[in-house]
Amino acid sequence: MKHTAEAQRVLAPGASDAALHACFLGPYGENDSLLEKLIVEFFRDHVYWRRNFHPEDPPAIPTRAATQPEYLAFEARLRRELHALSAALKRSVPFHSPRYLGHMASDLLLPGLAAQILTLPYNPNNVSWDAAPVTVDLEIQVGLQLARLLGYPSDPARSPCAFGHLTSGGTLANIQALRLALSLKAFPVALRAARPPDFALPDDDWAAFNLAAQEATSLIERWERRLAELAPSERRYWRNAVERERIETLGHVAFFERHRQIEAPLVLATASAHYSWLKGMKLLGLGAQQLRTIAQRHLHLDLDALDEALHRAQQRHEPVLMTVCVLGTTEFGAIDPIDGVVETRNRYADEGLGFCVHVDAAWGGYLATLFRNPDGSLRTREEVAAEFARFPSPRVHAAFAALHRTDSVTIDPHKLGYISYGAGAFVCCDHRRMSLLAVDADYVFTEPPASDYQTRYRQLGRYIPEGSKPGALAAAVYVTHRLLPLDHLNFGRLPARTLRAVEAFVTRAQRFCEECANFVRACVPFPPDSNLVCLALNPAGNRSIAAANAFVQRLYDELRIDPNGPLQLREFFGSTTALRMEVLGADSWRQLLDTLHLAPDTSEASEHSAQPLLVLRHTLMNPFLIDAENGVNYVDRYFDFLSRTLPALIAPDSRS
Repeated sequence: MKHTAEAQRVLAPGASDAALHACFLGPYGENDSLLEKLIVEFFRDHVYWRRNFHPEDPPAIPTRAATQPEYLAFEARLRRELHALSAALKRSVPFHSPRYLGHMASDLLLPGLAAQILTLPYNPNNVSWDAAPVTVDLEIQVGLQLARLLGYPSDPARSPCAFGHLTSGGTLANIQALRLALSLKAFPVALRAARPPDFALPDDDWAAFNLAAQEATSLIERWERRLAELAPSERRYWRNAVERERIETLGHVAFFERHRQIEAPLVLATASAHYSWLKGMKLLGLGAQQLRTIAQRHLHLDLDALDEALHRAQQRHEPVLMTVCVLGTTEFGAIDPIDGVVETRNRYADEGLGFCVHVDAAWGGYLATLFRNPDGSLRTREEVAAEFARFPSPRVHAAFAALHRTDSVTIDPHKLGYISYGAGAFVCCDHRRMSLLAVDADYVFTEPPASDYQTRYRQLGRYIPEGSKPGALAAAVYVTHRLLPLDHLNFGRLPARTLRAVEAFVTRAQRFCEECANFVRACVPFPPDSNLVCLALNPAGNRSIAAANAFVQRLYDELRIDPNGPLQLREFFGSTTALRMEVLGADSWRQLLDTLHLAPDTSEASEHSAQPLLVLRHTLMNPFLIDAENGVNYVDRYFDFLSRTLPALIAPDSRS
């Protein structure tokens, strides 16, 4: 999608923040009149569209209906229920406020919110073009927008080209990644079993099952070309012959029973990978025991541990389906060494152990906007770093620079894309692989798959897990990306503001640790990679991890939502997570305990079962945390709040 000169002028560096001020409803509802005007204007436009569809048709609801007792009674009940709902929703979490520092939620971008509301009455179902002739095309474009952000090829007129689609969230996107990787891995084995004549294939099932992903993709294309050369009856015969041998037809038990040389593959995931991977392994029948955890070092996937796991699999003749790395972990926002994982994949592929690399970038994917120029090229680390005090480290820049070399990515517009919940996304580096997932239904997919990219994916339901999906969210994401193109001059200004808030948080935390040293030991336990930053706390004089955890829990009780009390009694909202030695690394763990004056738990039999440390977890994704317009710094206010609150929590019985 081309970036307009107008968008670049409006959001160019050094320009007024007025453009960003128009992007959100606002912490104070400042843009209420703008959103109200948009909603009313386009609701009326929708009504006119209904009335002009066939204006000769008489109104089905008579004009006198609104005066009838039954109508008035229904309206009264409707208003009563909606008032009750509205009152109940006032107990919701104030995600919109800069005082909310908790989970991965913030205010919504107004363009997406308006586009979603505008589209809702049309109720498009993005399963196919027949049910959503506008928003299916928008979803295909969203996939290409995200592919371009990641550095994948994004021109449908050229091959290869990536493909992406929206999902209900990161969990379903991760499951789609597993589903596609398994189809790709098993397809060459099915081809061998069908025995097509005069068609070059790997020598045995092990070699076929362990092709590099690109080689397997080329095999799909070669096979499709071969089929196209055959007469229709012969083409049907061989297509059906291969289909009968596929793992999707036989099921796992029969497939691996027929092919004794191979067995169910492993999935190697970093220790902090999301629990959705366990869900996916169970849902697809791969089995939870086939999910192997790779140790971490300083919160990041340990490349030596990955190499060791792959070498062991190679020695034991165990196939590997996928290695999962994370671009922004749920707990800590940590970014794995994607460049190192890709290089490891390539090395093992050369040795005959092929597997995919998937990046779970549900959280950190939109940070890639900081690394993209408007023409799609990658910015150097020096260019990005010029805007910040510490971000990005060379390691973080290398990870983002390697995204285009991966096989697939999960990215959530409903996180750092500031779109409403229900908008995750899956992006595959090469759309040719998607043909393996195609499922037909005569009542909805009325035409055979087309060779043209846009036309083929208009029958979106062939390739995605869902049977129904809301087109309104596709409209929301598409319009947002059009107004804020996914590069550092435009959308990137939002995460840039939040990362500067993170740097301000770390600086202020250092001063806080010095100011409060007489009653609490505190530190930022590790340098943040992204918009998440943690704070570790321990009452002065305490040596027990259990007591420190109880102290942090009491503080969290002051930072969490209380649905039974007035929302306004809470000054700030936060969250917690458990920091474990096996995630941080033994050396860093001991250093952290020394900083906090905590004693190691010597009662544990193994260092890997040491008691975790409860820490405060702050998601700094609100772009108004540092409000230059009004001279309000919510980071400073938060630490002032901690300074006032903590002394009473050290001796909870003394609180009045």
